[in-house]
Amino acid sequence: MEENKAGNEDKKTAKTTSSVRKCHCKAEGESEISHEAMLTQEYAMSDKTKIREDDEYKDLVHRLNRIEGQIRGIRGMVDKDAYCIDILTQVAATRCALNSFTKVLLANHIRTCVTDDIRQGRDESVDELVDALQKLLK
Repeated sequence: MEENKAGNEDKKTAKTTSSVRKCHCKAEGESEISHEAMLTQEYAMSDKTKIREDDEYKDLVHRLNRIEGQIRGIRGMVDKDAYCIDILTQVAATRCALNSFTKVLLANHIRTCVTDDIRQGRDESVDELVDALQKLLK
């Protein structure tokens, strides 16, 4: 059993030092990009910003902290060779928490950014919202 654990540790180390993998989940007409590139400022962020109310900010950060903890927990389960169904149960809970975060953020965006833009005659916000919804619903 100890030899098996040592072998697993070597595999885990090898996996964490491997190169960045390409994302193969792309929409028709889109090019493949790495998950790392998705997180860079050039790809994922526009030049727009939003000043959030303290309550909204605290709620979003609290939700993200919980999700981050769940992800670390899943990693720990994998490291400890937990049973697949137990890991999948935690993945489902994490996905639910992320969906909840998304719904709160989206609702706040519609109530503030989109409605403010429409009132000021900037109808392109609706197109931006439609694009965001299409990405979310893939």
